[in-house]
Amino acid sequence: MFSTDTIPFHKGELTAQHSWGTDGQWSSKRVESLLWDHIPLEHHKRIERTRFFFLATCGQDGSCDCSFKGGGPNLVRILSTKQLVFPDFDGNGAFMSLGNILQNPHVGMLFIDFSDGARLRVNGTAQVHDSGEVMSLFDKAPRVIVVDIDLVVPNCSAHIPRMEFVDE
Repeated sequence: MFSTDTIPFHKGELTAQHSWGTDGQWSSKRVESLLWDHIPLEHHKRIERTRFFFLATCGQDGSCDCSFKGGGPNLVRILSTKQLVFPDFDGNGAFMSLGNILQNPHVGMLFIDFSDGARLRVNGTAQVHDSGEVMSLFDKAPRVIVVDIDLVVPNCSAHIPRMEFVDE
């Protein structure tokens, strides 16, 4: 958890909270319960069972990209409470997400479970690997992305539609 003597918000977030009247809502107890610096053990299986997630990246020039990353269960592997890894499979060859990571390693990941509406945001720094021991975690992946976790935010399930998967 974050230390109660450090404020986990940047100036823009603090300005927005003040402008729209939510700055008084962020007690140290609320920060500890809703802003984590790691993935708690009770969330590991849920993340590793996920069939997909959304990956947000940003280039050096500020251009943003958000992409769908799919591949079925075991798409993401938890290496530790502070690190996870996922494969990168060939797509259209544009490498928009990976190109952004090569310029700016900061990433955001959004996991949504549409069966119960649970959401988990994971922010961190990513490295692209196309060789080394970590490659053995995903047999057919030409590359893997290792993310060192900075911030984990469990979001409420409000406004998430409930859906179920249909086998193809």
